[in-house]
Amino acid sequence: MKIENFQSQVCVCAASTNLTCAKGRAEMGLNMEKWLYVMTIKKGKLYNKVTKAVITRHVENLRNLDAAGKIELCGPFKGYPGVAGMVIFKTQSYEEAEALCKQEPLVAEGYATYILAALQVADKDNNYLL
Repeated sequence: MKIENFQSQVCVCAASTNLTCAKGRAEMGLNMEKWLYVMTIKKGKLYNKVTKAVITRHVENLRNLDAAGKIELCGPFKGYPGVAGMVIFKTQSYEEAEALCKQEPLVAEGYATYILAALQVADKDNNYLL
């Protein structure tokens, strides 16, 4: 083996065994971007009319999405005026997440609105985007 090939061989070996070689992985195009989609549920003018039946439909929707592997995290906010809660989606695209937002019963039935934001994941697998 020639000395000039040594560094690339080490990186190929590290990448193939899931070891971190950030420079080599980037050079080989193996750094995949990971995205989550954050739905902030904002209370609408009719939010004070939400009934137990509405909340039951909302929770059933969350259960179904979770069972389908579409939810990373969700929950209500406390002490954040005007905001009911948040759902963080694991979907293949922003458009898929937006479709899920629109089918949310609180939104579809007019009790709430939403803001959807794309969040690029920074973690140890991608060296926190460094």
